[in-house]
Formats: sequence, structure tokens, C-alpha cells
Amino acid sequence: MEITTNVKQAKDALIKNKLIAIPTETVYGLAGNAFSETAIKKIFALKKRPEYNPLIVHIKSFAYLNEIAKDIPPDALKLAEYFWPGPLTLVLKKRDCIPDSVTAGRESVAVRVPNHLLTLDLLAQLDFPLVAPSANPFGCISPTSAQHVQNYFNKEIEVIMDGGLCVRGIESTIIGFEHNQPILYRHGALSIEEIEKVIGPLALQTNSDSKPNAPGMLSRHYAPRIDLHVTNNVNQTVKIFDGRKIGLLVFKDRLVDNGIIHQEILSTNGDITEAASNLFSAMHRLDRLNLDVIIAEKFPDNDLGKTINDRLERASKRK
Repeated sequence: MEITTNVKQAKDALIKNKLIAIPTETVYGLAGNAFSETAIKKIFALKKRPEYNPLIVHIKSFAYLNEIAKDIPPDALKLAEYFWPGPLTLVLKKRDCIPDSVTAGRESVAVRVPNHLLTLDLLAQLDFPLVAPSANPFGCISPTSAQHVQNYFNKEIEVIMDGGLCVRGIESTIIGFEHNQPILYRHGALSIEEIEKVIGPLALQTNSDSKPNAPGMLSRHYAPRIDLHVTNNVNQTVKIFDGRKIGLLVFKDRLVDNGIIHQEILSTNGDITEAASNLFSAMHRLDRLNLDVIIAEKFPDNDLGKTINDRLERASKRK
């Protein structure tokens, strides 16, 4: 395994049906040829990902969308033109070139154009799109740096493309369409408010443990090894765990110190976008410490606060 910025090396590995890690503006992806059953099976096996959980296809440009999707609703086109490249995934009717293993047998495919120059350069040189779920074991904290990926998969993948820290640091927002009406399937780096400014009101359908319409809908996800508790009252919750080794994950204010091993403040300026981009990196740091419990402060439930709360709630669910 090699950490590199060499696009040719990454391209050569993908052509041989090997897996690589790619940087995006959201999180690092475990990438393989979206048309190759061999590569797709390798991704599911390495991640230990349930086969009923569909993958996202990453394409080189908006112009390529019609190659893999059909009967595209007008609102989907409007969103793609407005936000791509960017952290928006659209669930659309698939063309036959997309294997059923990508979509978990559904007639729809999740697709986006990532906003990272290194990965866009790679995609432009390939004759196929990439499937690229987060480059981590299924259910674990998403990786936002090449080092996070290496910590998870030190020898199992051929190449890690190092694109630095992920700017958004949290997964893409996923929008589907039922009877041409837009539905939010996953909170993400684009807030509901940003999307509704473009196409109007969204319906919400963000949970499914049996046959999810999109990635990120399962109740337990993004979880550290250490138990994580989400609370509106950090001080009170700290008292409940008195005598335990506690780590805190908070928005902007340093809180109680008694018994606290470490505090992660996501944005000292109270910037919700900065907080979202720092969330997973902070969770990784806390998870490496010898803690008994992580206590996370619940965020204001608006804008990207909804996305952060979604990730924290899913991370707090135990097996």
C-alpha cells in the first residue's frame, strides 16, 4: 500500500480491478470500477458491508449523468446543475450498465460528482465511473484524511490518494425522487435549507434498517469503539458518569473540567460549517484515547446542526 498523489498509479490499480482510496470534499472513499462485479465484491467484502446497502457512483461531470441514469426529473437536473461538483447525491432511475450489486437490486442508482481536483483528474482519465463508499469498516467513523484510511486498511488496498483533509468533512446529502417529488434520504454537507432554496420543500425519509433506499439510512452508523452519549445537558451527564474516564465533544464552549480526560471543541467561533468539517476528525482523536465514555453535546437543530445531530445519534446506537 502506498500513499501518493500519483493519478497514473491510482488509474493503473483501478484498471486491474484493485481497490484504492480517493479523497473527496466530504470523506475519503474506498473506490473501485463501478462496472466491475469483481471490484464491487471486493468493496463489500473489505468493508464487511451488508449487500442490501447500496453504493454511490461517482462520475466525472454533469454531462456524464445521462450515461448511467434515465428519466431524470426536472428538479434533479436543477439540483445537479446548481450543486455539482459538490456534496449532493441524487438517487435516479439507473441504466442497464449499472450492475444490480451496486444498487442492491433496486432500479435506482445513487450518483454524484465529487468536488476534489485530484479525484476529478482521476475520473477524467478513466473509461468508467467509480463506486466509492467511505473508506472504513462498515459502521465505523468515516475517514477524513489519508492517515485515517491507513489506520483502517494498512495492507488491504493498493493505493491511498492523499488529497489532504476533507474540506466538508461529512458525507454528501442524498436526495431521491418518488413520483418526481424530492425526498431527503440522508442529511449531509448540504443543509435542507440550501436545497429548498433551489427546488422548494423536501419530504423526509431518513431511516431504514431493512432495505434502505440510499447509504447512511441505517440506525447505527459512524460509530466509535467507545460508547458515545448525546445530551442537551453535558454537565448533568458528566455527573452520571462520575468516576469514569470521560471525553467531551462540544460545539464552541469549553465545559466542565472535573474528571474530563480530553475535550474536543468543534468550532471556537461557533461556526456550524467548521464544526461539521471537524466532527469526524475529533471523533477519531477521542476514539484513540483510553476513555470509558464520550459525551457529545447536541447541536442546535437547524442548518448543518441537523446533519451533525444525525451523525451523533447514529454513532450513539450500540450493536
